[in-house]
Amino acid sequence: MHKKLFIPGPVEVSADVLAQMATPMIGHRSKNASELQHRISDKLRQVFYTQEEILLSTSSGSGLMEGAVRSCTLKKAVVFSVGAFGNRWHEMAVANNVAADLFEVEWGQATTAEMVDRALSTGEYDLLTVTHNETSTGLMNPVEEIAEVVKKYPEVVFCLDAVSSMGGTKIEVDKLGVDICITSTQKALGLPPGLSICSFSAKAVERAKQVPNRGYYLDLLSLYDYIKKKDYQYPSTPSLSHMFALDYQLDKMLEEGLDNRFRRHQEMAELVRSWGRKYFELFADERYLSNTLTNMKNTRAIDVADLNKKLGERGFQISNGYGKLKDKTFRIAHMAECTIGDLEELLENINDILKL
Repeated sequence: MHKKLFIPGPVEVSADVLAQMATPMIGHRSKNASELQHRISDKLRQVFYTQEEILLSTSSGSGLMEGAVRSCTLKKAVVFSVGAFGNRWHEMAVANNVAADLFEVEWGQATTAEMVDRALSTGEYDLLTVTHNETSTGLMNPVEEIAEVVKKYPEVVFCLDAVSSMGGTKIEVDKLGVDICITSTQKALGLPPGLSICSFSAKAVERAKQVPNRGYYLDLLSLYDYIKKKDYQYPSTPSLSHMFALDYQLDKMLEEGLDNRFRRHQEMAELVRSWGRKYFELFADERYLSNTLTNMKNTRAIDVADLNKKLGERGFQISNGYGKLKDKTFRIAHMAECTIGDLEELLENINDILKL
């Protein structure tokens, strides 16, 4: 039995989008491939609210996160973490011999503009990483407030992890001054995993030119230079199947209307939050709740694995707490093509199983 997924990713993918993955292959050095990648980039610029270049990588979002910190840190990176995935960015920097400091808050709390200002005012850092949406805690950072502070430091390359939020909430990349905004296909964009995407600003390009030893496969400047010279083709073979599906899915997203899509995600988030407050407690700071995933404290000491097993028998799957939060919390994702009706059905089944 197929289980309908309400986990942080991969998400449920519509049958018509999945069917696009079976499109017959074309040569990745062909004119058709260039046209496909042109279309994708033009549509993604609308989703990202940017005029800057778009880069694609046949990897998870972690690939471009690693590429960003390695390609664009000349002096030292400052990594702000609100959970597991912010910590991962720091681990990537260290593993690539990139000088980096980690500023971590208690899980469930946010990175504030004041914290960022305090760090950047030292003049030690020339690259900043922020997690926009943290699926381990269910928190969405106040990126608009953070961005205002970052604008005071024009020498700093601003990197934003929007892996689990882009396409599910409005992120105006150029207005925010984000230089490298990263996302993946298997979250709010509603595609299978395997492709990641980032915007790459002119400032980031100029910085990368100064950085030696940017790596090879994930050298963002190499990707940028190649698509400029070769008419939107990539140095190594990309996942054409994902591109066929992405091209199609972006049309669907734009047809829905981005504001309508964001409103739908907001309404889904509010439904799950209301349920969570009624029967459990929300884990993250109420001021900074995610629009794509809600994390519940396990205040009833339920057996999360058993709940998921019973849900699985009914055709649903949610997610246990992540890492140190396993069994202490559980998570319900509400992103991509998920609907209010899907969530109502899920919550009714949870209520029935737990006798709430």
